[in-house]
Amino acid sequence: MILELADIHIHPGQQAAFDEAIQRGIQEVISKAKGYKGHSVHKGIESPERYVLQILWETLENHTVDFRQSPTFSDWRTIVGPFFAGPPVVEHFNLLAKSS
Repeated sequence: MILELADIHIHPGQQAAFDEAIQRGIQEVISKAKGYKGHSVHKGIESPERYVLQILWETLENHTVDFRQSPTFSDWRTIVGPFFAGPPVVEHFNLLAKSS
């Protein structure tokens, strides 16, 4: 299982519209992608224009190849991209430890 962590900064004053857009994009696009296992979205308290999106993928390639190199990636970016103040910082992680 691979964790994709995306640190997203949006344009000020767009939080309500982005809240809807990111949830719609996940439901309509990402959740149907090969290898998708789940997600969580966290909204900044001290920095209200900052969001952290966590997506669990079966394999790294499910995200980097199957999703990112598919036409559905542009569908995702069409929904959420206009809100981005800059490119999201995206990294991938393997699980080391977990609480029960």
